[in-house]
Amino acid sequence: MKLVPDTSVVIDGRITSMIQNGECKGATIIIPEAVFAELEAQANHGREIGFSGLTEIQELCRMRDEGLIELKFVGERPRLEQVKLASGGEIDAMIRNAAIEYDASFMTSDIVQAEVARAKGIPVIFMKAQQENFTPLGIDHFFDENTVAIYLKERVAPYAKKGRLKEMRIEQIRDSPMTEYELRKLAQEILERAKRHPDGFIEIEKKGVTVVQIGSLRIAITRRPFSDGMEITVIRPIADVSLENYSKSDEIKRSIISERSGTLIVGPPGSGKSTLAQSIAIFLADCNYVVKTMETPRDLQVPDHITQYTALDGNMALTAELLSLVRPDFVVFDEIRKPEDFQIYSDLHLSGIGMIGVLHAHKLQDALQRLLSRIDVYILPQVIPSIIFVSDGEIERVYSLNLSIDRPSALSGQGMDILPSPVVKVADSETGLVVVEIFRYGGETIVYPLNQKDAMILNTENQNPEKNDIPANVKSEPDNPPSSPWQTIEKEIQKEIGRFTEGLVDVRMISDSKASVYIEDRDIPAAIGKGGKNIASIVNKVGVGIDIRSRTELDTAHQVEPIEEPTVQSPATGGVAIRTDKKYLILACPEHASKIVDVFSGKEYLFTGTVEESGEILLARNNSIAQEMIRRDAEGEKITVRPVE
Repeated sequence: MKLVPDTSVVIDGRITSMIQNGECKGATIIIPEAVFAELEAQANHGREIGFSGLTEIQELCRMRDEGLIELKFVGERPRLEQVKLASGGEIDAMIRNAAIEYDASFMTSDIVQAEVARAKGIPVIFMKAQQENFTPLGIDHFFDENTVAIYLKERVAPYAKKGRLKEMRIEQIRDSPMTEYELRKLAQEILERAKRHPDGFIEIEKKGVTVVQIGSLRIAITRRPFSDGMEITVIRPIADVSLENYSKSDEIKRSIISERSGTLIVGPPGSGKSTLAQSIAIFLADCNYVVKTMETPRDLQVPDHITQYTALDGNMALTAELLSLVRPDFVVFDEIRKPEDFQIYSDLHLSGIGMIGVLHAHKLQDALQRLLSRIDVYILPQVIPSIIFVSDGEIERVYSLNLSIDRPSALSGQGMDILPSPVVKVADSETGLVVVEIFRYGGETIVYPLNQKDAMILNTENQNPEKNDIPANVKSEPDNPPSSPWQTIEKEIQKEIGRFTEGLVDVRMISDSKASVYIEDRDIPAAIGKGGKNIASIVNKVGVGIDIRSRTELDTAHQVEPIEEPTVQSPATGGVAIRTDKKYLILACPEHASKIVDVFSGKEYLFTGTVEESGEILLARNNSIAQEMIRRDAEGEKITVRPVE
């Protein structure tokens, strides 16, 4: 019996299995040089299938030495022109010609090559995918019922991740380190099984990296030059969890089905995001919706009636185009990573397809920042109406996103009042409290987290605009504030404000999301910037609302001021009216409402301020500028204002 195997059969590894089983004992195995050339090229590109094929030929040489078979290497090495035409079938033609020349049977597991050979009258042995009777893989003995993942690397003792989402632990599973020889044998076995297993396939094949899916196992094989040594990582999915097992399942079902919404599942790595996504996919399919998935690699454990798509020709945008034609009811987009993934998610949802996405982020603000760098802030609620935050396998919070016209809470401090503008409010769906505001100011997009007090006040104002009292059960300052994180934020704010000022900068955190900054009077305009641009940029960077104050207030911030009746002073001839109460000096200039103005005493410039909608400028009464203005007004000097152009 003469046999000419093609490259697919050599990589497959079944030819040596057939010899060991006695099916091809005494046969003459003819290996064309074209097979060697193709395997060598694959190995030179760092692809695991090249190394696996060369290992298989070495095993054939050993069997030849033992007298089990006769082995011949024939033909000429392909020329450069033929190698360039390999994708068009030039190398395969050379292998088939060897079968014709030596009157041998052509062995292949490639259906196209089998049909071409039959068309040329060549005897063909087609190696169909094996359906059953698989022996355990070498990696199987590293697993037990509690093992989630194993990590095998040369020169390192193997270790495993065990337990469940809420109680993961790392355990060493062998004292002796792995050797490169062991890992190469395991890698070859894995690739052979992936070729033969009906549920096995090679997902990614790059230089130094191979990602394989065999049933429920996702296997990543890396070698030099990509990694500093050969490593095999095997991840097994945690037991299936029904959507019914989650605490907020009814809320999620109602939201997804009733609104065909775009839901984003957010959480840190290993928190159970994909497990929840596949539970939602199964629930939707059971409700008679057409569900598809987009995954790279495809590792969601879903029933056969949910089709799993990967990147078409390496491009998820092409997969999205196909889905636009297929028109499923829902698409589960697992692992949104690249900038184009966000655009694909947005386009599919806006085209009318219900979307469920999975995104890595350690907290809600991190997820929002990643979204805003790819999706316009004002269409965010349309693309992602709800966010599910997952931690330790449980649904921690469900958030809803809505667009409204309002005053951002972050800019409501002294000198920072602005007109109502579009604000995206992220609210806890269970309590209805707004926890994050997103808005644009001074050319910056600001993600502003509200603390408990801010959220409750904002919620109260939304329900009753006339009532601005703080609820009795909300304290003005949190108990036992975390000093270390606050000190870190204070230093960061001090550094950022210091870029625009010359004098001393003192920062006092008054809550987790609010700080008072005390600077010299002459530095206040520079710190705020034209139109508030500087301070808005700092608020966006540190994620904390900032109230700019004069340093003269620092020493008297905790003093009790005497109660006195408001004092009204008449304006000097031709000037603006000023008046004082127990806390403020108030300049009345209603003709400049909502404008930024320069304030003068006579011809001397005093400061730049923002006129509120009420037509007034408020200054702390103990401010040095305010005291100077009171003195000069009493002496008859004219206080005037001029709009900033």
